[in-house]
Amino acid sequence: MSTQRHYSPIDRLLLQADTALRTLIPNSSHASRPSPAVLEPQSNLDAQQTGHIAGLMRINHTGEVCAQALYQGQALTASLPDVRTKMEQAAEEEVDHLVWCEQRIRELGSQPSLLNPLFYGLSFAIGASAGAVSDKVSLGFLAATEDQVCKHLDDHLQQIPEADRKSRAILEQMRIDEKAHADSALEAGGYRFPAPIKFGMSLMAKVMTSATYRI
Repeated sequence: MSTQRHYSPIDRLLLQADTALRTLIPNSSHASRPSPAVLEPQSNLDAQQTGHIAGLMRINHTGEVCAQALYQGQALTASLPDVRTKMEQAAEEEVDHLVWCEQRIRELGSQPSLLNPLFYGLSFAIGASAGAVSDKVSLGFLAATEDQVCKHLDDHLQQIPEADRKSRAILEQMRIDEKAHADSALEAGGYRFPAPIKFGMSLMAKVMTSATYRI
């Protein structure tokens, strides 16, 4: 006997609002896995290093805010139930990353970006639009987005000192998860976006990273 619940459109809108609030209000989300940073020792970082790492982790946190919005928007407009479920599951797994990044930002004496509500709204609209086109495009957009995230994580891992094992442990686990999400979306039939579209996505991502590094 199936235990899957069937939600009405109103139910889904209320769930979307609840997710948005839990994503944007500090300390509102709870991770299902402990942060990889808890097993790593504290490191001695100077003020310049601390500020730079905090900026990078703020970028990653905003990236997870955008991921939540993208997946929720895609789930809202997905036509096939299994695709909707895949989007919702991906969003739940990304909550861990959201919480881990916020915790690390606080430990570094900083705070998440004040621009998160803006980027959440824009990302939700983009995700809903992709889902409305087709499930194939929606899955392909998920894969292309995760590919961009992996590139950002690789770049940040090169910038973060080896001594900061806490931040590095978080980003290393995030990269593993993001790569798995991208592969899963393509295996489910996602459209492989051509290079020009991916390039355009990378330019949009640069706007987000430049703004959230300091704000």
